[in-house]
Amino acid sequence: MSRLLLLILAPLLISAAKPKLVPDVSQRRIDIIYSFTGAELLLFGAILYPGGRVPDAHADIAVVLKGPAEPVVVREKAKVAGIWMNVRSARFRSVPSFYALAASRPIERLVDRRTAAIYELGIDNIQLSPASGAPPEEQRRFEAGLVDLKRRSGLYSESATGVEITDDVLYRARISIPARVPTGRYTAETFLIQDGRVLAGATREIEIDKSGFERFVAVAAERWSLTYGLVAVAISLLLGWIAGIAFRRLK
Repeated sequence: MSRLLLLILAPLLISAAKPKLVPDVSQRRIDIIYSFTGAELLLFGAILYPGGRVPDAHADIAVVLKGPAEPVVVREKAKVAGIWMNVRSARFRSVPSFYALAASRPIERLVDRRTAAIYELGIDNIQLSPASGAPPEEQRRFEAGLVDLKRRSGLYSESATGVEITDDVLYRARISIPARVPTGRYTAETFLIQDGRVLAGATREIEIDKSGFERFVAVAAERWSLTYGLVAVAISLLLGWIAGIAFRRLK
């Protein structure tokens, strides 16, 4: 009797099972050295469907790479009595230091605005966590300014056709890492989307850190700030003195 029940319920259990993502990245760690000019990160993986059967309806993939969150203060300048001054400011508690989205199709064609906001799919849907208590209109202006600054510095990017899917099973995406990328622990989130719903998600972590002499300088500046400052001043004075001697000899 139990065996017959299992045979009857097996198709229902298979249909109720959800697909899974098996993601990976080309580099789990990116080292920043003196000659670092940027990098290209490859995010790839496979979609595992229940029973190994690929459905007739095609699914889409969206990949989001986020840098560590940080508090940010945005200041607005205005001309006062002929002098440019900071007249207003807005604070944000938790701003991704880096954000890159790659998708197989434009996000607005994959999910509705509510779903995009829940999963932070798209630059316009990043939760910036404002903390200044400014009026809504002013807050939106500061948010737009912050996003624009991040875009222009290459730290925020979005590609509507950045994911390539092969045979509805394998996928890959390439994300450019700029030379001035912040260091820290990054998360690469992959979402499987079908019929406007997120069916599965998976996360991989990536470490971006300074290496070699750059790491030594960064650690020295953080741990021995006073000594670091004195050494920097001494080196500047020494270089100025050497340059002065060289200039006098040339004359």
